Amino acid sequence: MEKRDKLILTAGPSITEKEISYVTDAVSTGWNEHWNKYILKFEELFAKYIGVKHAITTSSCTGAMHIALESLGIKQGDEVIVPEITWLATAAVPTYVGAKPVFVDIEEDTWCINLDSIKKAITSKTKAIMPVHLYGGLAKMDKIMDIAKQNDLLVVEDAAPSLGSIYHEKKAGSFGDASAFSFQGAKVMTTGEGGMLLTNNDSTFKKVSKIANQGRSDTKPLWNDEIGLKYKISNIQAALGLAQLERLEEFVEKKRKIFSWYKKRLYDIDGIRMNTELPKTRNSFWMTTIVLEKDFGISRDVFMKKLRGWNIDSRPVFYPLSHMPMFETKHHKNAERFSERGINLPSGYNLEEDDIDYICNVVKEILNEK
Repeated sequence: MEKRDKLILTAGPSITEKEISYVTDAVSTGWNEHWNKYILKFEELFAKYIGVKHAITTSSCTGAMHIALESLGIKQGDEVIVPEITWLATAAVPTYVGAKPVFVDIEEDTWCINLDSIKKAITSKTKAIMPVHLYGGLAKMDKIMDIAKQNDLLVVEDAAPSLGSIYHEKKAGSFGDASAFSFQGAKVMTTGEGGMLLTNNDSTFKKVSKIANQGRSDTKPLWNDEIGLKYKISNIQAALGLAQLERLEEFVEKKRKIFSWYKKRLYDIDGIRMNTELPKTRNSFWMTTIVLEKDFGISRDVFMKKLRGWNIDSRPVFYPLSHMPMFETKHHKNAERFSERGINLPSGYNLEEDDIDYICNVVKEILNEK
């Protein structure tokens, strides 16, 4: 098999004349009285797509989650339940408001937050659960909402990796008291960097709007009633986001097609597990992921180095947060196993079926090496 000349990257956006046209218009005309033209359109269409009342743009998913916790009254001494496997931001944000992230295990099938672990972690200090819809897969939100209701807890969905995913006929990000999405460059859609905060609650949205606008008065110009936060994006970024959002179903279809190409070639290999799509769900398959379930005589990291030798980029799945020096807490079995053996394969929009053929042939060759 001949080695490819160019590195196949793990991710990458799809930019067309639509995006260029919208951004050019925002750069040319989006000032003064039109300074928020694309921001408002983007927020309106995004809320409609997810199926919630309110949306507000932010500079990142991290910023959206920070504003959400502030708005929901999470404070010093509170505890927030977070899955072990997620990007640091999910655990960092509770610390921004003085709360403590409490890590729990993940499910073996979805790789999302484990229901039994949630129940065991609830104490008198617990105020919220922050499920993460990992790599396009979906946390079991109906059951999580039941647990939250029974224990009078808030739910803030970290939906950064799951735009376009559907659970029991509802979009990811439409279940909790608030939710947050990411538009970082590798995500399902992008604004370069950016995010969105959503809520169905009118009262929460009023608080969100105040905090997100640095505590400005609604009636007195340049006067602040409280200290808020600033996580804004520009009209130019929103123009890019609006164009991307109008193409979102196209993106989800391509991600699902890429996964289907991988699945056709890898699913039957003994000892490899892939992303799950549970009944009554649609996984957007943001990142196609494999888990080396059995001992192939090669570590995950060596496997990735060998892929790189064939000009195939890959990345490890997230490390358990309990391993990081900022946190002192117990480890969890499923999270440990997944992190040691999980690999994100190339999943960018530029990939075609012959690229997946090449990648899968290399995967098989590495696994068959003696």
